[in-house]
Amino acid sequence: MTKATPRPAGERDPLLPSPASASPPPYLDHHPADSYAVVLVPVRLRRRLRRGDRCLAPCLAALFLLALAGFLLWPADPDVSLARLRLAHVSVTARPAVAVTISAALKVRVRNPDLFALDYSRLDVDIGYRGKQLGRVTSGGGRVRARAVSYVDADLQLDGIRVVEDAIYLLEDLARGSVPFDAVVEVDGHLHLFFLSVPVKGRISCVVHVNPHNQTILHQDCYPEYQ
Repeated sequence: MTKATPRPAGERDPLLPSPASASPPPYLDHHPADSYAVVLVPVRLRRRLRRGDRCLAPCLAALFLLALAGFLLWPADPDVSLARLRLAHVSVTARPAVAVTISAALKVRVRNPDLFALDYSRLDVDIGYRGKQLGRVTSGGGRVRARAVSYVDADLQLDGIRVVEDAIYLLEDLARGSVPFDAVVEVDGHLHLFFLSVPVKGRISCVVHVNPHNQTILHQDCYPEYQ
């Protein structure tokens, strides 16, 4: 075994790093100016985001106001309902031909849901049996104020209307004591929206079961029809 030769005093081992190489590289030095430049970047981004938020809030508010105005000003069809139906006379004759005679008084409720007055030209009431029209009564026009309700009276008189196709069914319903009649109420009008005249229409269909023996209404089912 060879012995290591001792080195003279003051001489360093070449395998060990020198004091100069042990110092950190120059690019790792921290300077105050570089630190200040790094901090400025997020500050500028935040300022830009805040400016965008300031512009976004008024835009959203304007869109909301426009949508609300469109919802309130957009014309809607009037709501029509049958407030009262009073029978005066109902009869079904079989000779010489099957015929129906109806005399009734109706009260129609018209509600205007819009912010503008409704002018309707007429109110039509159709009476039918099993989808076949027996007759029509037409009432005059009128006006319904904005967000208001109006009642329209209509007198129905059908004298000896002959029923040919469904005569057998009508005689069967007469024997049971319940005759279903179809009633369709329709209102045509216009909404005056500033300088525009917008046509609107309300319609309701009812099935009224009538006992012709004692001149009473057994029950009625009504539902609105949307155009």
